Amino acid sequence: MVICRNASFAYDGGAVVSSLNFTVESGDYLCIVGENGSGKSTLVKGILGLMSPFGGEVELCGLSLCEIGYLPQQTAAQKDFPAGVFEVVLSGRLGGRGLKPLFSRADKAEAEGNMRRLGIEHLKRRCYRELSGGQQQLVLLARALCATRKLLLLDEPAAGLDPVITQEMYAHIEKVNRETGITVIMVSHDIRSAVKYARHILHLKNTQMFFGETPDYVRSAVGAAFLGASGDAEHGEG
Repeated sequence: MVICRNASFAYDGGAVVSSLNFTVESGDYLCIVGENGSGKSTLVKGILGLMSPFGGEVELCGLSLCEIGYLPQQTAAQKDFPAGVFEVVLSGRLGGRGLKPLFSRADKAEAEGNMRRLGIEHLKRRCYRELSGGQQQLVLLARALCATRKLLLLDEPAAGLDPVITQEMYAHIEKVNRETGITVIMVSHDIRSAVKYARHILHLKNTQMFFGETPDYVRSAVGAAFLGASGDAEHGEG
């Protein structure tokens, strides 16, 4: 579904991430991990076509950009968006509507179905900005699902959420992948949740440090070092 061949991305001539070689198969669940500034969000922009590689290529196979359900990191302005929940979810259908002026019955049924899948149908008539952070993220995930039957691209979907809500969010994403077969590519700083749910791991540190199956990552030197550092940090904070 996605192929990177020796892809590199740069800002103002300075490489941010380079030498990326990996593939994402239909139905896969890939988690992209790494420290802040390692190139994770830059790669997301490359997959979305918002940045062109200065070297190599990124190829979408049997997939157009308008068929990607994208959940970006939220800004403060987005959290205060004055719209109804159902309208926010339904707006995910805009990319596939072409020139049709109104949402169809099928569009509305799709929105309602995705809200039920995520257990948020009771929020349908609520105002989006009045919801908790976790509820807002589930609404945006339902919106992203309305945009695709093929690929979800999620950039730190649990950022800023408390630990309990974070685990609920990851469980919902895994359930969507397992029950629908929709491919998931997720950027996450939560390495322990990544190895719990994802089938493949791509570890970046301004280049590709590891790409492969999750059990192999856990046993690798890169994975062991990163998991150990993450565990030490968590222990220190406790």
